[in-house]
Amino acid sequence: MTKLFPLILLLIGVGAGVGAGVFLRPEVVPVVEDMDSKMEEAGGGEEIDEGDPASEYVKMSNQFVVPIVDGDSVKGLVVMSLTLEVIAGQKDAVYTREPKLRDSFLQVMFDHANIGGFDGAFTNASNLAVLRGALLEVSQKVMGKQVTDVLIVEIARQDY
Repeated sequence: MTKLFPLILLLIGVGAGVGAGVFLRPEVVPVVEDMDSKMEEAGGGEEIDEGDPASEYVKMSNQFVVPIVDGDSVKGLVVMSLTLEVIAGQKDAVYTREPKLRDSFLQVMFDHANIGGFDGAFTNASNLAVLRGALLEVSQKVMGKQVTDVLIVEIARQDY
């Protein structure tokens, strides 16, 4: 009898757990398929802004790789992908001038790395704002006012 007592307690515990789970199961709520009514319920009946129709986005064809140098040795790499916001109809002009843009962007990124811009909290909003501003300035020197913004789409640092 003493050997059956733990088995009986186990069965009672499992049964009580299953019963509690069934009894306390949350109520099933039907899925609402009408998106407009969901937005109105949430209080946001206005449309989502899908950007300025007078602008286009041009993804630079390759990533930028910037070495982080400490003394005479490379202590890491930063890899970035950029997208340019340009006035509508200017995509081809950007692709035509891409080699010059890439060279100018790399020079800005090398300067940023040399002043320690990629050290520590390099993704801090103020650090990225400085880099983004410098990239926009140099892109407007190459392309004129056709470029309205520079977007940092991806950024990663690999330390050695």
